[in-house]
Amino acid sequence: MTQTEIDGGTACDWTVSGMDCGSCATKVRSAVARLPGVSDVEIGIMTERLRLTLDETQTARDKVEKTVRSLGYGIAPRTDAAKKEFVIPGDGKDPHGDGDHTGHDHTSNSETSAPAATGHGSPGHVHDDPADRGKSWYRTGKGQLVIFTALLLAAAWSVELIAPQIGSWAFVAACLIGVAPVARRAIAALRVGQPFTIESLMTIAAVGALFIGAAEEAALVVFLFAVGEVLEGVAAGKARDGIRALANLVPKTALLETDGVTREVPAASLAVGQIVLVRPGDRIPADGEIVDGTSGIDESPVTGESVPVTRGPGEGVFAGSINTEAVLRVTVTKAAEDNTISRIIRLVEEAEEARAPTERFIDRFSRWYMPAIVAIAALVIVVPPLAFGQAWDTWIYRGLALLLIGCPCALVISVPASIASAMSTGARRGLLMKGGAVIEAAAQVSHIAFDKTGTLTHGRPRVTDVVTFGATTQAELLAVAAGVESGSSHPLAKAILSKAEEGGITPLVAGDAKALPGSGVVASVGSALAWVTSPRYATDNGGLDAENLKKATAFEEEGKTAVAVYRENQPLGLIAMRDEPRADAADAVRQLSAMGITPVILTGDNPRTAAAIAGSLGMQFQANMMPEDKLAAIRTMSEQGGVMMIGDGINDAPALKQASVGVAMGSGTDVALETADAAILRDRVTDIPATIRLSRAAMANIRQNVTLALGLKAVFLVTTIFGLTGLWIAIMADTGATVLVTLNALRLLRFEPEREA
Repeated sequence: MTQTEIDGGTACDWTVSGMDCGSCATKVRSAVARLPGVSDVEIGIMTERLRLTLDETQTARDKVEKTVRSLGYGIAPRTDAAKKEFVIPGDGKDPHGDGDHTGHDHTSNSETSAPAATGHGSPGHVHDDPADRGKSWYRTGKGQLVIFTALLLAAAWSVELIAPQIGSWAFVAACLIGVAPVARRAIAALRVGQPFTIESLMTIAAVGALFIGAAEEAALVVFLFAVGEVLEGVAAGKARDGIRALANLVPKTALLETDGVTREVPAASLAVGQIVLVRPGDRIPADGEIVDGTSGIDESPVTGESVPVTRGPGEGVFAGSINTEAVLRVTVTKAAEDNTISRIIRLVEEAEEARAPTERFIDRFSRWYMPAIVAIAALVIVVPPLAFGQAWDTWIYRGLALLLIGCPCALVISVPASIASAMSTGARRGLLMKGGAVIEAAAQVSHIAFDKTGTLTHGRPRVTDVVTFGATTQAELLAVAAGVESGSSHPLAKAILSKAEEGGITPLVAGDAKALPGSGVVASVGSALAWVTSPRYATDNGGLDAENLKKATAFEEEGKTAVAVYRENQPLGLIAMRDEPRADAADAVRQLSAMGITPVILTGDNPRTAAAIAGSLGMQFQANMMPEDKLAAIRTMSEQGGVMMIGDGINDAPALKQASVGVAMGSGTDVALETADAAILRDRVTDIPATIRLSRAAMANIRQNVTLALGLKAVFLVTTIFGLTGLWIAIMADTGATVLVTLNALRLLRFEPEREA
């Protein structure tokens, strides 16, 4: 555990394992905050972090750890290594779009991060054990409990068929075994002042059902509850796996230059003022300023800029960016803990902490529902006999019936059934949502923020215009350009080669290709040299006159990237390219507007390109945005209602976490897919309004289910107190409510989210 002495106590930091949902965090926070000398408690679910200020004269650190373990969670000191691990994976590459043309493609260096710090679980708990990390769900403690309980249920049903007289005891055994760890957690919560948690609700419901002979139903409810916890654990585990690898964007080592001699050193040891050598294809190991060299820098991991930008002496570069062309000497300007990637890591953590977790409906409702039911049942049992001399047998019978009616079977099943049906419907259409809290939040969004490249656009530039000069034909122009670009994997080179292939044009044989740092490529094509360069470079070298430069400028004003193709003192023509909007982007924007939702573009691209795309779609936009800028924009929009963020790159991670709902496009990087709350696997922008329609339908279905479940319970609660209905009617009421809400939830399986209302 890291600690820092501050006024009024010590700032302490732990890793807590096993927190899968908002109620878990609330339980830990409430229990720890009750301890004397504890203040400023902060919980991060995805980062598994517990931070607080502790006055050790009142409470020892091991007392905090003991309290957390008693609730069924693991806890261990948080080391510096663990902190660096809560990062986001990915190769750092966004699909490329428009921007300045450069000549070389690039590769990335990736390292493997160390395992995270883990905690120690208490015996018998059913939350995630640190040893379960990386295991399949069925090999974890929770998963094995579900499998074992399912086998017990199957065995009980078999016994009941063969020997009905002892079948009920098999269900009793299945229920008791399944509810035992839940009951232990309920007792632990009770000891720290939380008597009515989801665990206590489940324990009272199961035991109450056993008392009135509904052992089969009790066992089923316990089993379904355990399944829900497994699903939560799997989702949280995958998200955390994604949050542990952003360090791969910064190389583990750097080439430090000292007195003209280079040596390999750990990147984390670099100090401000030192000079590092960065070779083509390498990732830049620290934030710094170029001392010598000019090269194209792929900044997509940091800014989202779709095409590498040219940087030269005196210009700044970001850690994690990729040097694509020439050797650079860079002066370190920020230490490792303050570099760009470290800031993104902190932004992800802060976004999670600033965003209040959505508590499960049943847990919120149980704060008054179960205490009320238990109190009413107790009063029904004792008041009539003691106050009015009524028969004990009669009122114990009615009290047990009330307890059964109070059993939250229908409520426990109704919400998960609706959520499961909605998630199943979405999954069949490539709409993935990570749980009920995501569906609830998606149903309430009023603003949607889109990243541009790879989200509203394809992330792949395409040739839009081919302009020839003199007697040159388009075929001749493309044959030369494709020859120069042959073998390159640069996005613009691929666009030219694709255009030539579409026209059935064979690239001319080329050799001795050479990158012109920040300007383009030159190669020997046929018997003479040929160039594919930026218009500015071509103008300075006799490849483009002033009149044709105006044409290139006009293309750029339309948000396109233009390159000049020429031979020695012989201009051949211009090729313009643009990362075009997806075919369904305009329709998606129209649908969202019709639904009362305001869409806006947040992009790291230049304003010219952003304006061209936004104008064609009829949207507002904000350009040249760093990750912190997107985060600030999301926070501002959140003041006006729920916000959904759609992104596909690492630079979108903080905004995805800060938004009410973060949605990743399926073609995006692993970071976006793992950090986001939902994913659109088919890369259709119209799937965004479809996701919102599905979420709204699911929430309407949940409201119907809750009304059915509580309405029936209210009716039979009254009739039972007056003796109009007994145990068998109570069983029918509870089972009937369960059947009704389940059938209603199954209607969502036929819902068509693509259909406009």
